[in-house]
Amino acid sequence: MKFFIGDTHFFHENLLGDNDFAPRLFDTVEEMNQQIITSWNAVVKEKDTVYHVGDVAMHPKYEKGNQEILEQILQLNGKIVFIKGNHDSRAFLNFLAANDPMMPDGTPKFEFHDVGAIVKFNHHQYYMTHYPMLLGTTLNIRNLHGHIHHYSVPIAEDINVGVDAPERDFLPDKLPFGTPLSENMIDIIAEAKAKEVAKLK
Repeated sequence: MKFFIGDTHFFHENLLGDNDFAPRLFDTVEEMNQQIITSWNAVVKEKDTVYHVGDVAMHPKYEKGNQEILEQILQLNGKIVFIKGNHDSRAFLNFLAANDPMMPDGTPKFEFHDVGAIVKFNHHQYYMTHYPMLLGTTLNIRNLHGHIHHYSVPIAEDINVGVDAPERDFLPDKLPFGTPLSENMIDIIAEAKAKEVAKLK
């Protein structure tokens, strides 16, 4: 199974609290970090792949905090494909690559893409990027992105998969904070968002 998430921002204390940009109702980053790990592992199994569309963490010690970030990531189930976000430094991604714990079958747990990646499922092609793409009218192509947190691009083909994304409200049941979105959830969100965007025309 494929899952999608972005903008986890582990250790980013400035996001804590009730705000319009990235509401995170936790008292501490430790509480937020643990909630992401718990929610992630509740749905992702070791054989699954999670596509992370960028901005993994914002540690107050910058590169000196890489080990602490790694300790959080090592608790996450599944293979993780990282698409570089604007807050993901080259040094950080190199650090992850150098400390890849590997999967039980001996293959890498981590994979990296600087700009984006493409996957196909459920009769659609998905361009996964950190920043939203302005695709225009497309046939069976969607953009899964992050970066804009609790905001949404008014384009049906652009789906924000970040942990703070308003698109998550299209799902029939509210997900615990930090839950990656499954392939089937993407289809539900896409259909609902298309109907909402059509109302704007």
